[in-house]
Amino acid sequence: MRFLRHPVAQYVAAGVLMLVVIAGALSWLSGRAATTEARTEARRTTELLGRTVVQPAVQRGLVQLDAGAIDRFNRRVRDALRTADVVRVKLWRSDGTVVYSDQSELIGQQFALGAAERAVLEGAPTEAEISDLARRENRNERDQGGLLEVYTAIESPEGDPLLFEAYYSLRGVDDRRTALLRAFRPITIAGLLVFLAATTPLLALLTRRLELAAAEREQLLLLAAEASDAERRRIARDLHDGVVQDLAATAFSLSAAARDAEAPDSWRARLESAGASLRDSLRALRSLLVEIHPPDLRAEGLVAALEDLVASAPASGVRATVSAADVDGLTGRDAALIWRVAQEAVRNCLRHAAATRLEITVAREGDGHVLTVRDDGRGFDPQRTTTPDHFGLRGLESLARDGDAALTVRSAPGAGTLIQLRVSS
Repeated sequence: MRFLRHPVAQYVAAGVLMLVVIAGALSWLSGRAATTEARTEARRTTELLGRTVVQPAVQRGLVQLDAGAIDRFNRRVRDALRTADVVRVKLWRSDGTVVYSDQSELIGQQFALGAAERAVLEGAPTEAEISDLARRENRNERDQGGLLEVYTAIESPEGDPLLFEAYYSLRGVDDRRTALLRAFRPITIAGLLVFLAATTPLLALLTRRLELAAAEREQLLLLAAEASDAERRRIARDLHDGVVQDLAATAFSLSAAARDAEAPDSWRARLESAGASLRDSLRALRSLLVEIHPPDLRAEGLVAALEDLVASAPASGVRATVSAADVDGLTGRDAALIWRVAQEAVRNCLRHAAATRLEITVAREGDGHVLTVRDDGRGFDPQRTTTPDHFGLRGLESLARDGDAALTVRSAPGAGTLIQLRVSS
């Protein structure tokens, strides 16, 4: 199935389908051309027979059904009409009486003439049509298969108009169609095959070049992502090993100085306040480091990463708790997905929820794990997610969908928000 999705395979399949369609169209067109040519040739043949063979052979008395005139006419035209591939012959008076036929039982019988036959008697050009074998006058031709009947006007020695009707087998039409197909099919099909054979390698070459270019672009993107990730790790490591350690040491020094009994009371309060401010800054900086690059998203480091994620919550007046149980079976991929969803949920809570409590739990359920992020904030209507404040929810849905996980969001105005993510281990 993968092969069928390849552009070259699709192109070849389309080319083969086109060959089949063109072959069918060629057969249909050749059939129409053969039918048209057969009718045209039958008209010419019938007019020629009528003028040069039939009309000169008509004897006086034939119109009145004189037996001698009929016999003499039959002897004169029988061999000539047989060599012209005529299957049946009828000669009509204008009142619909058959004055001659190679089927002698029809002579003298009267049938209704059609509109086209009467028009030819009145001077219209020679007409040809597929014979209606259901008509009574054609009952003797029903075993002949398809027939093409052609009629043209001639004149008797008495000056009466006569309708000369000749029948030709449609096998000639089929033979002509076969001949046309035999002439044009090799040229058409061979030309398409040559074109397909010439263009398929070119398409394969272009496809290969596009695939290589796409692979190179993908590799460049991966290298760029890896470089960006490496740079984020470097920045996070430098901040952690430098500024964070310095601030932590300063905070400890201030706390120690505030507890020094020899320090004046007025300085103790200021030192304690400065230490608390530094500790808040440390927590915010730890959250920033997590935003820049999470420290460890394997199962054993997930809890620490989640705690770092909510380190800045107290500065926003939010009391945050993190708990996780039985997360040893989490894969690195699922742990990373849980952390990213928790990161987005915490970000939305701290920015928009105006909450006072935030709870993050990770627990095993069945053969998977469930992340739950709950807050007591102002909540929202999950059906109205088109405002800028709710772009984060759409990001959560995209993360869950890309990770083949199930996301549940429950919220209502004034009722807080519950976000759950279920991953299958």
